[in-house]
Amino acid sequence: MDAPAGLPHDRAPIEAHRRLLAAPPWTYGVALCGVAGALLYGVLMLDRIGLAGALGLALVAAVGVAAAGILVYRLIDRQGRDDRADILFAAMQRFPEARIVTAEDGGVIFANAAYRALAGKSSEATGATGASGAKGIAELAALFGDDQMASAKLRRLEANALDGLSVQDVLGYRPAGGRQRLLGVSAHPFEELEDHVVWALSDAGRPEDGAGQAQLAEFVDGLPLGLYTADAEGRFTLVNRVLGESLGVAPDELVAAGSRLEDFLAAMPTATPMTMPENVREVRLKDSRGAVFPAAWSRTVERDEVGRVGAITGIVRDLTGEQELEETLRKAEEGFRRFFDYAPVGIVMVDGEGMVVETNAAFRGMIGMADFDETLPSFFDLIDEANHDAVADQMAAAQQGEQDTPPLEVRLTGERRIVQFYTRRTGDGSQVPSDLIVYVVDTTDQKALEAQFAQSQKMQAVGQLAGGIAHDFNNLLTAMIGYSDLLLQRHPPGDQSFADIMQIKQNANRAANLVRQLLAFSRRQTLQPKVLDLTDVLAELSHLLTRLMGETIELKMVHGRTLGRVLVDQGQIEQVIINLAVNARDAMTEGGVLNIRTSNHVVDRAIEAGPEPVLPGDYVLVEVRDTGKGIAAADLDKIFEPFFTTKEVGHGIGLGLSTVYGIIKQTGGFIVPESSLGAGTTFRIYLPRHEVQTPARVAPEEPVQAGPRDLTGKGTILLVEDEAPVRLFAARALENKGYSVLQADCAEAALELLDEHDGPIDLAITDVVMPRMDGPTMIKQALAVQPDLRVIFISGYAEDVFRQNLDFELPYSFLPKPFSLEDLATRVKEVLA
Repeated sequence: MDAPAGLPHDRAPIEAHRRLLAAPPWTYGVALCGVAGALLYGVLMLDRIGLAGALGLALVAAVGVAAAGILVYRLIDRQGRDDRADILFAAMQRFPEARIVTAEDGGVIFANAAYRALAGKSSEATGATGASGAKGIAELAALFGDDQMASAKLRRLEANALDGLSVQDVLGYRPAGGRQRLLGVSAHPFEELEDHVVWALSDAGRPEDGAGQAQLAEFVDGLPLGLYTADAEGRFTLVNRVLGESLGVAPDELVAAGSRLEDFLAAMPTATPMTMPENVREVRLKDSRGAVFPAAWSRTVERDEVGRVGAITGIVRDLTGEQELEETLRKAEEGFRRFFDYAPVGIVMVDGEGMVVETNAAFRGMIGMADFDETLPSFFDLIDEANHDAVADQMAAAQQGEQDTPPLEVRLTGERRIVQFYTRRTGDGSQVPSDLIVYVVDTTDQKALEAQFAQSQKMQAVGQLAGGIAHDFNNLLTAMIGYSDLLLQRHPPGDQSFADIMQIKQNANRAANLVRQLLAFSRRQTLQPKVLDLTDVLAELSHLLTRLMGETIELKMVHGRTLGRVLVDQGQIEQVIINLAVNARDAMTEGGVLNIRTSNHVVDRAIEAGPEPVLPGDYVLVEVRDTGKGIAAADLDKIFEPFFTTKEVGHGIGLGLSTVYGIIKQTGGFIVPESSLGAGTTFRIYLPRHEVQTPARVAPEEPVQAGPRDLTGKGTILLVEDEAPVRLFAARALENKGYSVLQADCAEAALELLDEHDGPIDLAITDVVMPRMDGPTMIKQALAVQPDLRVIFISGYAEDVFRQNLDFELPYSFLPKPFSLEDLATRVKEVLA
């Protein structure tokens, strides 16, 4: 084998460095046999040479035999090793790749021709140390100049090979006068020689090659992930730029310092690098500045055929940005979830097949379900069957992309609530059926309020109509009753016409009672409220009610303790109780029980029932309950309308309950009916409780003085009335009593008479409602001319309505229509007295 001088290239240096091998077991067998033979010979010669001589002879023979066996072994083993070494070094010498063998003590014991060509050094330049004449691993490090990272990698490769591992790496190499190249370096244990390493070096190409390692390195450095490779102990052998920036240390410094990723863990793991899990796990790393950041760490460990760790490849992903994004998304999702779950309107996600995907709490409350079972229902199962077609049409329009579909009013199942649907598409505008989002607005309460408002508006309109009719009827009835009184003055009792005239007057009075009921409904009648205890009022009324009920109906009254006072017109509240009792009697044709109960009651929240909701407050509650046939639900909303009745013809005109409603409303209270067919009817009357601060001392009532029997008088009276029959009757009645009457059919004519008349006018009697100028306005101007003018207002409306429209203080007297001749004459006499 030929090799350049200066570096060892044959087996002599190998033999010089080889340790003596221990003799194999069979050499000891040969020695024992020799000893045994020597002992036998000594026994035979015992008689001739004695005991001591025999033992000495045997020992010498044993040593000689053993030495001979060892010599034979060594001769045989040396011949075999010579043959193997010749073959091994001949092969290594002819390898096209550089090969070099180094010892643990630093010597180079073999280098082939390819290595010397790669190194470009002569034997003299290489020098010699020790037996081999080379500097060991320093010779390899010299190939890479001052590259400390390359020297560190070579030391780690050597350490792994001495531990019995075959490892490799790629190092940058620049030959003298040449361009930068990449050199593949691998280290292998020398099985024939303990503590020796066989190195193999091969050209890995130039970095500037199109598919060279430099582009790969640039690609690795440009990845958005931290990448590294490490040896079996976890020490970095390669670190890319991203990982270096994350750790705050240059990649070359990490490799040169032999750092490990475990050195940067904020919390040290209990597992070793070889036993730590290789799958992705989240860790917290601390950079060189002490800042802690989250990271995902995954590793791939290369192992040999016996499971020993060779190299480690790892990926480190900085999770700071991801976790910030996840936190932002989590907050956004949490915000959306709060919006979705706590929205005041119902929200339903429906897929293209009409199945419910998700709902919020508001919608589940509308259908009366806390949550759905595991299987979500069809959206149409939650809607009243009568609305299925309309909902399907709206959903189809929304799936076609129509965004201006009007809201659809439907009724839900379960709680039977009325809602409005607003349907929108959530897809991308394609023709593929997509999810729909349905906003559900509960309009049940709104519809109830609308119905109550409509009912209130209707009742108000009917009331205005009834009040207008009553006003006109009162004018006619005033004339009818007045002229009847004039006729009765000429036809006293006994006259053949007296009975006919009385029939006319009596029927006119009956008509006047009906008109008063209309005024009560329209809340335009005159009330005289006072503080009352309903217990006393009902006690006085019980005898009359007992007679009204008859023998087949039992009357039960339950009076509440410490019942509050109310401010009402006693006659009107008695009329309310009587009307309700009569209706109850008519409903219990086969007998029954009428219960009237009073109590104090506090309303904390508005009661949505009856024609109008009962407002919060303190009330005295009057309950009138019968056991009659009840009222149908369809009729319950109409019972307070004038002239509405369920009774047979001739048994009622439909003004009883409308009168009750008007009186209660004018008093400031509320009435709530409750009934169903076959279960009787209950009316609850809520009257505001009147708190008396200091108990008033009740003075004894003086006996009522009988009205003046002499109704004649003297004085000038200005009579202003736009209705000619009323004006003519009143003028004749007053003239017959001795008064001088000035008549005017309108306010303007009355003011002219006031200016033209010579002398004072003692009294002005004027209608309240007249065309153009009303009565109060005319009186206001008349008082400017005659401040001491006394006034009587006459009207077909209630005094309360008139008083509300009076915009100045004026002492006056009020006479409601219809009135009789005696009523008029008596009031004039009283005012002029």
